[in-house]
Amino acid sequence: MAQKYWRKYDLNLLVTFVTLMETRSVTGAAERLSLGQSAMSHSLARLRTMLDDPLFERRGHQMVPTARALDIAPKIEALLDTLATDVLTPPAFEPALFDGQIRLGLTDYAELIFAPALFDTLNQQLPLAQLSLRPVDRRHCLDAIKNDDVDAVIGVIPENSDILDSQVLYREQHVCLFDPQSTGLDAPISVADFVATPHALVSTYGQLSSPIDARLEALGYHRQVVMGSQRFLTVRQLLKGRQLLCTVPELMARLDTFNDANHLAFSPPPIDVPGFDIGLAWRHQASGHPKMQWLIDQITTIVDKRVASLKALSTTQPHAQEET
Repeated sequence: MAQKYWRKYDLNLLVTFVTLMETRSVTGAAERLSLGQSAMSHSLARLRTMLDDPLFERRGHQMVPTARALDIAPKIEALLDTLATDVLTPPAFEPALFDGQIRLGLTDYAELIFAPALFDTLNQQLPLAQLSLRPVDRRHCLDAIKNDDVDAVIGVIPENSDILDSQVLYREQHVCLFDPQSTGLDAPISVADFVATPHALVSTYGQLSSPIDARLEALGYHRQVVMGSQRFLTVRQLLKGRQLLCTVPELMARLDTFNDANHLAFSPPPIDVPGFDIGLAWRHQASGHPKMQWLIDQITTIVDKRVASLKALSTTQPHAQEET
C-alpha cells in the first residue's frame, strides 16, 4: 500500500524545493544542482503540481515563497536531514555500547590458533557483547554467510563468490609434526623417513589421500596413510606417544611444539608442499556497515599479532626446529 501511495511522488523534487528556498532564483538553483534552466523550470512545475501550490512567485529578479512554502520549508529541511543522517549515513559503531552477538565462523584450525586471542581482545573491546564461535569448513562457508549464521569467517575462503567480500590475512605453510621419541625422527626429516613413517591425514572431505600422494608417486615413492580425520583437533591428540607423522599447517605445529605437555617436534616436508592462504570473509552487503568495518579491523589486528607471536617462538623456545 505504501509503495502504491508513494509511486506518484518524486522525492528528488524536495531537494529542488530546498534549493529554490535558499537561492530564490530558478537560474541560481539550476546552477547549484548542475541542471539546465529548462530542466529546473520543469522541476518547479512538477513541484507545484505535487504540492498543489504555486510555492514561488516572481517579483522582479527574485522568486518569493508563498505562505505555504514558508510553512512547509522547515518540515522538508528536517525530513531531508533525517534521511541524510539516520538513513543514508549509518550511525557510528560504539563497541563499548554494543550488547548483541559477534558470530564468527572458524575452521577447527582457525579456532585452535585464534580463539583465545579473539576472545581476549573482543571481550575487552565489547564488554556488553557475547562472542559466538561457530564451526565451518570450506564446504559450508558460503552457506553460513548466505544464511546469516555468522558475521564473518576465518579460514580457507572459496574464490569467485558474488556474495562474499574477503581479504587474505596471511600465507600458511605446511610442516611435518611428530613425536620424536615415539617415531625416532629428528628434523630435518628425509624422504625415506617421510615414507617409512605411518601417516595421519587431515582432509576436508574425509578422503585418505591428498596431493602429497601424487607428488610422492611422481618421485617413485609411496606413503602409508593409516588414519584420516576431518579435524586437526582430533589428529593432534594422537601424535603424542605414537609412531605417527602428520603434515599440518605451520602455526598449528608451532603451537603444539611449544606446549610443554606435548613435546612434539616439526620439520619442513622433504618434498614440495604448496602453502595456502588464510582469509577473512563476510557478506558483501555488510561491507559498508560501521560494525563490520570495525570488526574487520579488529580481526586483522588480532590475527597479525597472533601470527607474529607464534613465528617469534622459534627464537625463544627450547624445542624449536629451524626451517631449512
